[in-house]
Amino acid sequence: MGITKKRKASEAKIDKRKVYSLKEASSLVKEVNTTKFDSSVDLHIRLGVDPKKADQAIRGTVTLPHGTGKTKRVLVLCTPDKEAEAKAAGADYVGLDEFVQKIEGGWVDVDVIVATPSVMPKIGKLGKILGPRNLMPNPKTGTVTNDVAAAVNEVKGGKIAFKVDKAGIIHASVGRVSFTSEKLAENSLEFINAIIKAKPSTAKGTYLKSVFMASTMSPGITIDTKSLMN
Repeated sequence: MGITKKRKASEAKIDKRKVYSLKEASSLVKEVNTTKFDSSVDLHIRLGVDPKKADQAIRGTVTLPHGTGKTKRVLVLCTPDKEAEAKAAGADYVGLDEFVQKIEGGWVDVDVIVATPSVMPKIGKLGKILGPRNLMPNPKTGTVTNDVAAAVNEVKGGKIAFKVDKAGIIHASVGRVSFTSEKLAENSLEFINAIIKAKPSTAKGTYLKSVFMASTMSPGITIDTKSLMN
């Protein structure tokens, strides 16, 4: 299948030899989008780390000032005394045993799972299913907590978790093409700053190797990493 006319036209707007400022990229990504739907705008950040080393397997969370533009579906796994609190905070699914069974049967129709510490022993066996999908509740990302209402509010309010993959790259959605370029730039900067803050002391050489911004199915735009580190 050949490249579509739309794709060719959008690629022509991007100078492959050029590195763009975050502000320029945030405007350009809106111009080159070719989809009819409200595409996700994603950042792909290549880091100078060795993810195989435990102290360089970077992960964390960040709250995007303008949210992601996507309402996340949240499952809270908890004891009955916490169910009302989770529902009041806006959790989409609340319970325990029935959801553990559903997940064992292959159901993973959620974006984030929050669990109370007391139920973690029941959830441990779901690691094989939830781990690869980045859905396993984790105290480091604030998803294992007794304060389920706060955790649900944070997720619904634009808190996202990030994790470096085996190739040393972090991928994340920082908004939608319908966002203003200012909102995309502010979300992106908040995300990149969180990654810079997470830099391990043992990482040698260049930390931010490359940063690309792209919307769904659009070509990537190279962002100037030097300007971001300042």
